[in-house]
Amino acid sequence: MGIHTTLRYDDPRGAIEFLTGALGFRELHCYTDDDGTIVHAELAWDDGDDIAVLALGARKGPDDRFDTGRAVLYLTCDDPDAIHDRAVAAGAPVLMGLTEQDYGSREFAVTDPEGNVWSLGTYKVGG
Repeated sequence: MGIHTTLRYDDPRGAIEFLTGALGFRELHCYTDDDGTIVHAELAWDDGDDIAVLALGARKGPDDRFDTGRAVLYLTCDDPDAIHDRAVAAGAPVLMGLTEQDYGSREFAVTDPEGNVWSLGTYKVGG
């Protein structure tokens, strides 16, 4: 079993560039329609223990029942400092700098070009 997060973007190609370039996702699949619009893409997040899949696609207008709006996501990672430096070098807006949390996680947060918040840190459920 698993949970696969899905996000809709006005510019899914730009989202893929941001997520792969700034955060280190891997592109698995990218499907387009006849005019080149991305209708479905899958990106992998490898945190050292698991592989998670993020699905994304283009917004389809105000009546899209599957539009996600803005989201806040947490990605676990073993080296948040390295990913933070990569994100900053790629121009990602930093929402929260590297922080040692009371619950034992070292983490930071950035926003993507469409306002989704990506928190990354060492926190692992049950860990």
